[in-house]
Amino acid sequence: MNETMICAVGNVATHPVYRELASGPSARFRLAVTSRYWDREKSAWTDGHTNFFTVWAHRQLAANAAASLAVGDPVVVQGRLKVRTDVREGQSRTSADIDAVAIGHDLARGTSAFRRTNKTESAATSPRPEPNWESPAPESSDADKKRPVEEPALT
Repeated sequence: MNETMICAVGNVATHPVYRELASGPSARFRLAVTSRYWDREKSAWTDGHTNFFTVWAHRQLAANAAASLAVGDPVVVQGRLKVRTDVREGQSRTSADIDAVAIGHDLARGTSAFRRTNKTESAATSPRPEPNWESPAPESSDADKKRPVEEPALT
């Protein structure tokens, strides 16, 4: 099957919205991708056009994205490009979605502390209130935010 795989680098534009569906967990958020170029006349970087994508994540990626991402975070998203055309109120609208395979913080613009999830946590998710698509992403606990970064032992 031929699919268009893309890698988009941008910023999280909306809170990730997490939802438990019959087919499994799902999360979505909007990604803003702005091109930048060096303007020789101004001797400065200039922002170009901003493209917006709706990023969809499923299963464990959805839960991890909802727990890890916040508005404004610089991210790298890899996935399948899906372009849709809808007719609303007599006008044709085109939108681009990314069915994410991988999502991560852009380490060129900051640091991140990775925390592996246990298989038992993944299989038996803790009960959480039934969120809707308009609710913000679940926030991590204060203990998660204050967790020190472990340095690997040098041998």
